[in-house]
Amino acid sequence: MMRRFENARILMYSHDTFGLGHLRRCRTIAHSLVEDFRGLNILIISGATIAGAFDYRARVDFVKIPSVIKLHNGDYTSLERHIDLQETLKMRQSSIRHTAETFQPDIFIVDKEPMGLRGEVEETLAYLKTRGTTLVLGLREVMDAPHLLEAEWKRSDTMRKIDRFYDMIWAYGPPEFYDPLTGLDVPDSVRNKMKFVGFLQRSLSHEQRPENRPEGDYILVTTGGGGDGAELIDQVIHAYRHDPTLQHKALIVLGPYMPTKQRRKLIKKGAAVPNIKIIEFDSRMEELIAGAKAVVAMGGYNTYCEILSFDKPALIVPRVKPREEQLIRARRASELGLVDMLLPEEAEDAGRLAETLKALPDRPRPSQSSPDLTLEGLVHISEIVGDLLDERVSPHLSIVDSKN
Repeated sequence: MMRRFENARILMYSHDTFGLGHLRRCRTIAHSLVEDFRGLNILIISGATIAGAFDYRARVDFVKIPSVIKLHNGDYTSLERHIDLQETLKMRQSSIRHTAETFQPDIFIVDKEPMGLRGEVEETLAYLKTRGTTLVLGLREVMDAPHLLEAEWKRSDTMRKIDRFYDMIWAYGPPEFYDPLTGLDVPDSVRNKMKFVGFLQRSLSHEQRPENRPEGDYILVTTGGGGDGAELIDQVIHAYRHDPTLQHKALIVLGPYMPTKQRRKLIKKGAAVPNIKIIEFDSRMEELIAGAKAVVAMGGYNTYCEILSFDKPALIVPRVKPREEQLIRARRASELGLVDMLLPEEAEDAGRLAETLKALPDRPRPSQSSPDLTLEGLVHISEIVGDLLDERVSPHLSIVDSKN
């Protein structure tokens, strides 16, 4: 059984300046919600350059705003270099506000950046608050090292603005794993808005298997968007070349944001290794992870959820700068026995990495290390959204058979 809400609307914001994590998280939530609620329409505002490369279920769509990319030093620049960054930010801010005014959402969900990139969402939050839209901030379970997050938020007075604008804060993980606001001075008024919904479980579509999925057993190597993943890919290739007894087939996914020069270099190096296959991108990473015997990754949020969802032995080699998010997540998961972890400098030892890769498919799966592990984020979000829509659009509520 599922519920119907006539013309209920949810707007989501995904700033997307580096990698694919924000858009993929929003898309996962959106797809889950339209499965649970008929009549619900969801629109995702995204700055991802390849937002259109993904498929979207019925009643889920996206609005593409001008792209801004984050450089390795933390600065931003317009994707179209001939356009000034400030002009791009003005266009993004105007597009976000106009979309909200036109779409008139019942709920507005902002992913990770409370005021958006350089504050671009603040004006829209203020507008939607005046018309009674429920404003939700979604935070991944690990944001960054506390001292880095605190400094960043203090510069823009973010904590006070969160308290002023948002009705709810969802933490996309369980409290026993990590608190995204740990180490910060959090007012009770903000803490009382927080709900730890849990990790977001991933599932498989019922479409054909991806054409890139190899026959037989393979280790999947992924760096997410790939913008800073060349080092890990190079280390894996080096390990295979160093140790001929490493015979596991490896499928390496470079990611759409890996710089062209690095991509070409790695493809050439990998072509000389018999057990390695390299592809540039696949929009259905869930299927590739589900089919793998084990996973090697940098440990971004989405990949970590997929490792848990499909119960795969995993080695995490995290990014350690400029953000420490992946490092914190990997260390915590390693402490709990859920994954193996090597620091980037440890993975540079080709012999050590080769031995780790050889043993990886036989390491305990996450469910064996933590039998009580559950991923309930999508279920809890659905419950919350159902209650919110009950309050807003209950006159149009009916119960329908989900098979109709």
